[in-house]
Amino acid sequence: MTQRILIEGGDAFAFAADEDTILRAALRAGLGFPHECSVGGCGACRFDLVEGEVETLWEDAPGLSERERRRGKRLACQTRALGDCTVRVRLSEEYRPAVPTARRKAVLTSRHWVTPEMAELVLTTDGDARFLPGQYALLHAPGIIGARAYSMSNLANSEGDWRFIIRRVPGGQGSNILTEGVAVGAEIMVDGPYGHAYLREDVDREIVCIAGGSGVGPMLSIAKGALGQGSGPVVHFFEGARTHPDLCGGKVLASLIPQATSRLRYTPVLSAATHEFWSGARGFVHELITPSLPLPLDRYEYYFAGPPPMIEAVQTLLAVQNQVPHSQVHFDRFV
Repeated sequence: MTQRILIEGGDAFAFAADEDTILRAALRAGLGFPHECSVGGCGACRFDLVEGEVETLWEDAPGLSERERRRGKRLACQTRALGDCTVRVRLSEEYRPAVPTARRKAVLTSRHWVTPEMAELVLTTDGDARFLPGQYALLHAPGIIGARAYSMSNLANSEGDWRFIIRRVPGGQGSNILTEGVAVGAEIMVDGPYGHAYLREDVDREIVCIAGGSGVGPMLSIAKGALGQGSGPVVHFFEGARTHPDLCGGKVLASLIPQATSRLRYTPVLSAATHEFWSGARGFVHELITPSLPLPLDRYEYYFAGPPPMIEAVQTLLAVQNQVPHSQVHFDRFV
């Protein structure tokens, strides 16, 4: 059964009952509905229900404060319509999907550990794997309640190959099931692509990729996309980890063709190095940006992904301390 959702004073779009959230239905319709994480963490997709009946999928989603809940605010990524509805939200062109989103059945074809705590999963779908470097998808796997958002670590392809680097989090239901619990051959639903922090191929500024933890996945995708072009800007790739075994980006980047790696500057940074043999940089990854880059910081195009403290530190470094224009800073917020 299909209902209609009306944006107050504007567009209407179809909604498949028992399948879509309001956000996903809007994005599939090509509308610029505000969003970032798509899983209830960031609060970017807040809206007001004007008319109709809806179901809340996650009552305690951290994307809403108690004050916002009392005022009737809802999250479009955690709301499913039970019939025709009218909602109030301000659409924006910047949120219009760069690539059409879709739900696809995938098979987990392989999984291997890239560090002691991170595994790369390879999922295979029928048809093309269409996404831009740096985007993410929502994974629905057996045994996991709700969706989990993970960025692709590879590039778009015609083989239906989707790759994700996932960190095993202590006590994390989703990450533990995906890295160890789901058997190879199992079916996983892939919903995407989503995300705004994708590679801008029309920009000729040098690129800075900053990765922390499993944030190395989308940064590898962006670096591969930029370096895979016949010619293009230099890519400065900073990877932060606790110890040497936790690094994996350098191994992947070293396998790129020599013509590409001549434009690559890779800097690994360890925050908890325990071995005396490590002669590389120590500290937090954002601390290496200023001393490592030869030009003023506002001359580069930035992409970054990692844990929230790293994201906040990089934002402060770029926007507050160095006045880097907002248009040159790209990241997707996950909480």
